[in-house]
Amino acid sequence: MKIAILGAMPEEITPLLEVLKEYEKIDYANNSYYLCKYKNHELILAYSKIGKVNSTLSATVMIEKFKAQKLLFTGVAGAFNPKFEIGDLIYAEKLVQYDLDITAFGHPLGFVPGNEIFIKTDESLNFLALEVAKELGVKIQSGIIATGDEFICDENKKARIREIFSADACEMEGASVALVCDALKVPCFILRAISDKAGEKAEFDFDEFVVKSAKISANFVLKLCDKL
Repeated sequence: MKIAILGAMPEEITPLLEVLKEYEKIDYANNSYYLCKYKNHELILAYSKIGKVNSTLSATVMIEKFKAQKLLFTGVAGAFNPKFEIGDLIYAEKLVQYDLDITAFGHPLGFVPGNEIFIKTDESLNFLALEVAKELGVKIQSGIIATGDEFICDENKKARIREIFSADACEMEGASVALVCDALKVPCFILRAISDKAGEKAEFDFDEFVVKSAKISANFVLKLCDKL
């Protein structure tokens, strides 16, 4: 099976490349893609660079050019729900673009004609993730993830987005990746490890915990590949 593993930053993909060790690097569309064999699978890895546009481009390339049959996203997120602590794992049952705004025309925030507000991920992959978590003895929780082109480190913005969408966490790529996968009929799984609380001083927590949290997420995604 051809499996795409995508992150947004080098910190989110480097742990995987260090484990896999042998891979072919292909430069395409202003980015680098890493191809390697892993057990019975062909893996395509990349970090998209931060943001919805970059992640949309990379996810599309992985599916259309490299023919990925499933896409797994690994990375970090800021927690909205107070039940999540730094290092906790969350997988998205559904995602929303919180900064998609044509409310001036009477539409709800996050909606544009032709799309739903929430984009669902693949139920079978989500179920498999629960099995992996059980085998590893780690805690993983499902939730709603809000995506936008902004690093949230403001308590008021955090409260507003959580109130409107019941969001449990926020990041900058997941919903756009899920939208690509939904349109191209490729099952996707969006995993995040909490790196900060998305409120005051979140940028300092992020700098301190991003590498550790990214490694937690990357290790889990590789174990998920073992089950596919």
